[in-house]
Amino acid sequence: MSAKSVFQEEKNPRGIPKAPFIARINQSRSMANVEEYLGGSDGAVETPLKNFQDAIAKYRYMDANLTQRRKGLEDKIPDIRKTLHMVEFLQEQREGKNKNDDLEDDLSDEENSDNPKKPLTTTFELNDTLFAEAELEDSDTVYLWLGANVMLSYKLSEAASLLRSKLDLAEASLKATIEDLEFMREQLTVMEVNTARVYNWDVKRRRERRLAGEGNGTKGS
Repeated sequence: MSAKSVFQEEKNPRGIPKAPFIARINQSRSMANVEEYLGGSDGAVETPLKNFQDAIAKYRYMDANLTQRRKGLEDKIPDIRKTLHMVEFLQEQREGKNKNDDLEDDLSDEENSDNPKKPLTTTFELNDTLFAEAELEDSDTVYLWLGANVMLSYKLSEAASLLRSKLDLAEASLKATIEDLEFMREQLTVMEVNTARVYNWDVKRRRERRLAGEGNGTKGS
């Protein structure tokens, strides 16, 4: 029995294999399924137990990777959402300004020139505890970090569309990752139960054989 054959062909939607389950049939024959899995009452347990441990190690490795991915997504999603809210705010500000400009154009061009619009004042984060004040020029363009020291300029509408798409993908990925973690931990528990049942079955078999040998020795004497 190879380590690969421990896993069943059934998998979850992301391809994580399902663990076999060695179930109890009833109290009086609690180890019957172990015998069936091992191929009979004389089946060897060393290789299956080693394969179980290999499978557990693989599940734990996948669990660690998924946990790390979940943490990364949980850190990333608030940043995307915060950036999207800022872009939407700039859109609303610009759309409101354009409407006001249309109304003011009907009044007096000269009056508008004497009362220029003040730039938007805001604060931006330098680190976790330090913020600086800045004035934002009227613009329909923003710059977004794409990672790997890459920044590109986008129109406000394009930036909002891109961020919504990234947010949807990140949230879907987080949901799938949480589902995979729950599935993974179920399989890990199953494999640990299987290991205990095979080990206990072997202990019971050894004890029965020892008692049977002692009984035969007594009869022979």
